[in-house]
Amino acid sequence: MSSSEFRYPDATVHFGVFFQGVNHTTVWSDPRSGSQVHHSTFTQLVRTAERGLFDAFFLGEGLRLREQRGRIHDLDVVGRPDALTELATLAGLTERIGLVATQNTTYNDPADLARRLASLDVLSGGRAAWNVVTTDNAWTGANFRRGGYLDHADRYERAERFVAIARRVWDSWDGEGFAPVRHEDRLFDVEVRPTVPRSPQGHPVVFQAGDSPAGRDFAARSADVVFSRHGTDHADALEFADDVRRRVVAAGRPEDDVLILPGTQIVLGDSDSDAEEKARWVLENQVTPATALSLVGQVWGEDLSGHDPDGPLPAHDPVISDIDGTRGAARQGHDPRAIARQWRAVAEENKFSLRELVIHNSAERGFAGTASAVADELTRWVRTGASSGFNITPYLVPSGLDDVVDQLVPALQDRGAYPTEYVGTTLREHLGLRAPLTHR
Repeated sequence: MSSSEFRYPDATVHFGVFFQGVNHTTVWSDPRSGSQVHHSTFTQLVRTAERGLFDAFFLGEGLRLREQRGRIHDLDVVGRPDALTELATLAGLTERIGLVATQNTTYNDPADLARRLASLDVLSGGRAAWNVVTTDNAWTGANFRRGGYLDHADRYERAERFVAIARRVWDSWDGEGFAPVRHEDRLFDVEVRPTVPRSPQGHPVVFQAGDSPAGRDFAARSADVVFSRHGTDHADALEFADDVRRRVVAAGRPEDDVLILPGTQIVLGDSDSDAEEKARWVLENQVTPATALSLVGQVWGEDLSGHDPDGPLPAHDPVISDIDGTRGAARQGHDPRAIARQWRAVAEENKFSLRELVIHNSAERGFAGTASAVADELTRWVRTGASSGFNITPYLVPSGLDDVVDQLVPALQDRGAYPTEYVGTTLREHLGLRAPLTHR
C-alpha cells in the first residue's frame, strides 16, 4: 500500500507495555530473566517505557493461580502483587507514563473499586486507567466463596452497569463537595458518599479487551481504548478495527472516539536473517518441552508429562468433553476432539512432532525484523487504520523493552510516526482522547 492510500496519513504510533498476569511467553530460562514479583523488575521496566515515551504501563492480573490437574502450574507466570498497589508505588517513581490496572467487574464492588481507581488517578496526577475484565467461571469464583454465581450472558450487563456506577462516583465531586450516589437494580444496590476528588484528567481512562460481539458492543458504548488480540496480521486487524468503528458510530460516538491497541510481540535484529534467527530462539524458549506437553495435555484432559515431546501427538482421542478451565478460557467452548483432529492433520501433513506442532501453532505472533523494517510496518498499520498503536509484551522481563526504546522508537521518530516528547501530563492527553463520556 502506497502512502497515498493511507486513510490517516498523519497518524502516529501509540505504545504501551503489557506486563502480563498469566503467561508462558516470558523466557524464564535466560539469565537475563528477572523476578516476576520483585519491585525492581517493575521499576526497571516502567522507567525504560517512560524513557521511550510510552503512553502506558499496562499491568495484567489474575484472581487465582493457574493449576494443572489440581496442582499449582509452575510453567507459567502464575501471579504477582495486587495491580493497584503496585501501580501506586510506580506512580511515585515516574512522571508521565500512564498506569493501567486490570480489575474485574465480577468479583469487585463498584463503589469500592471506583474509589481505589480514583485514588490512583489523583495520586498519579491523572495517569490512571482501568482495564475492565469479566469472569464467569466457578474455578475463579471459588476464591470468593461464590463459585460460578454469574451467568455467562450477564457478564457484560454487569460490567456495563458497574462502569456506569463508577462514573457516577467519579462525577460526584463538584469542586466544593460530594453528592451521594444511589443505584439499585437486580444486579447492584449501592448507596455511597464518595471521598476522592477528580484528577486533572476527570476520569481514569477505560480500557476493554472483550472480543466477542457483546464485548465489542460494550467497548463501543463504554470504553476509551480497546485492547485487542489482533496484533499480527494486518488484514485481520483492519477488519477488527473497522468493525469496532462501525459499532462506535452506531453507539452515537465519533468514529475515532475509541483507540485500538492490539497486544503484540516485537523482535528486532541487525538484519532480516538475524531477526529471523532471534525470533526462532524466542519461540523455542517460550515453548519448552514441558510447556508443549502441558498445553497438549490440557486438551487431551490428562497428564502427558511422561509423553515424549519430540514424538507424535497421543494416538488416542481426548478423554474429556470439555476443556478444563483452570488454565484459562482460550479454548473453552471448543470440542477437544475436534481440536485433536485438526492438530493431527497439520502434524501429519508437515511431519511435526508434538512440540513442533505447538511451536507451529504459536509461530504467528507479532513482528520480527530490523528496526527500519518494523518501523515501516507499524507506521503502515496506524496510517491505514488497522490500529492506533500497540501494547507490547516483552519476551524478556525486565530488559525486553531496551531494543524497542533504543532502536525502534528512533526509527519511528525519523518517519514522523512517533512523538519526540510527551504532549501533556495526563494519560488522556497522551492518547489524544476527548473528555470523559459523561462530561461531553
